[in-house]
Order: sequence, then C-alpha cells, then structure tokens
Amino acid sequence: MSDMDRQDIILVVDDSPDSLSLISDALEEAGISVLVALDGQQAITIARRLRPDMILMDAVMPKMDGFEACRTLKADPDLASIPVIFMTGLADTDNIVKGLEAGGVDYLTKPIKPAELLARMKVHLSNARLTSSAHSALDSAGQYLLTVDTRGQLLWSTPQVRQQLAITDAPGQPPLSEAQSQRIAEWLANHPTPQQKMRLPELPETMVLAFVEQRGREEYLLRLSGNDELSQQQLFQKKLNLTGREAEVLHWIACGKTNREIGEILSISPRTVNKHLEQVYQKIGVENRTAAASVALRTMGEVQ
Repeated sequence: MSDMDRQDIILVVDDSPDSLSLISDALEEAGISVLVALDGQQAITIARRLRPDMILMDAVMPKMDGFEACRTLKADPDLASIPVIFMTGLADTDNIVKGLEAGGVDYLTKPIKPAELLARMKVHLSNARLTSSAHSALDSAGQYLLTVDTRGQLLWSTPQVRQQLAITDAPGQPPLSEAQSQRIAEWLANHPTPQQKMRLPELPETMVLAFVEQRGREEYLLRLSGNDELSQQQLFQKKLNLTGREAEVLHWIACGKTNREIGEILSISPRTVNKHLEQVYQKIGVENRTAAASVALRTMGEVQ
C-alpha cells in the first residue's frame, strides 16, 4: 500500500468553488479524504475539531487570509505540526517568502496541476509521518489516559482520570465499579475502532471514553476526551432538519470517514449508510460527500 492509499485527511481552504472542486476531485481520485473550508477562520475551526493530516491553504481570501490563518495554526501547540502548503496566483518572491515565514512547508502557484500537487503532498506527508511516532509517544504520557483488560478492569491511569472517575484506591475495593467494568468489557468485545467513543453514566456529560489501541492480547489503551459529537449531531438535526441517524452519518462524513468505516462505527451496512447519505444530500441540497461535508463544517462553524 502506498502512502497515498492510507486515507489521509486533507483540509482544502479556498474561497473559490472551482478551485475547491478541482482539488477535491483530484484528491478523492487518489483515495484521500477531503475536508473543505471557505476562509481562514473556518479552517482554524475545522483543524481544531478534526485535526487533518495536511492543509492546502489559499493565500488570498476574505476575512482572514491564508498567511494569518497559518500563523494562528502554528501558534497552537496541538496544530503546529500539521504541514501547510500554500496555493496562490501570486508568484512573486515576496509572497513566497511570506508564506514560508508564516509556517508553510511548500508553495504552489495557480492554476494547480494535480499531478504536481499530489507529488509534493506525498513528500510532505511522508515527512510528517516521521514525527508522528514522537507525537504518539507524547500522547502516551498525556493527562487523560487509562489502560484496562478484557474484563474492563482498570490496570493503570493518570491522576486526572482517577479524579474524573472518582477512583479512591480504597483497600479491597476495585478502582472501577462492577457496572463500569462490565460496560467497558462489552464495548471492547465489539472491537471498537480507533477514536470510537462510548458514554459512561458516571462521567460528566461533556466527557466520553475513546478507544486508542490494543496493547498486547489483553490490554487496551483508552482516553477520556470531550463529547462534542452529540452536540454536533443535535445541531445537524435542528439546523438541517435531519433524523438522528442522518445526523450521525453526516457527522462522520465531515470527519472524513468512508461508508465502510461509518458502517463499522454505527454497526450498520455500507449500503444502509449510503441510503441515509442519499437522504442527507436531498435534504441539504447537495450532490456529493465533499459538498455535504462543507455544509456540515459551515454549520458547525456558525456556533463558534
């Protein structure tokens, strides 16, 4: 499998529908999941929510241009490692230097040549992956991680997790209640995918457990994280007049998931996912998943 077959998630930022369409089509043909933003501020909102693998950034846009957006992204420790490639019709040296000084890793002039774009992306995605293991190691020392066994019993956790779960370490008392362990064990038995989440009634409504990875035969790494999906789905239901299931499908489309991946997450068939997606297209007035993702991300951005 080549680097370009790994379902990278790329955020394309451009206020031109024609440019968005051209680039999105080229990336999707290469097997890459595409997110779209129409201006710099929306790009920052999307990056903070979904953290793409790379950002293709138009330099000249209304409201916030690409240079300012890139500087804002690079000032955020959680987003600074995302490579940014600038796209613009401005080919003079001053703008090239400005883009690189803002934190861009490369610079392409319009009209964009898809073959050249994909070749440069491959190089920078490969470079980004060289540092991903270091980021993973830092994540493993994060503040909201825990490990459990196949029975859902706690093996290890950070102090912040113990505080959220009200773990007291009382002698002779298991760290997690029997009910908590049973719910976690049942969830793990269904083989959750990375980043798939579950609710525990004992957690604050804003928190969920997210699956990170399996470590060995009987050890699982989990993370406590923000429960933003529920509010997003409720937003889609209200603003876009979708059913609950349609809102779930649209949420995962906006996250760059394929029909197969969405089916696994929601425990439905890819064909059923596609049927829901057809209804979503009709209700929000679009014709493809890139346009649907754009509507979803714009709707989320309206409440920022």
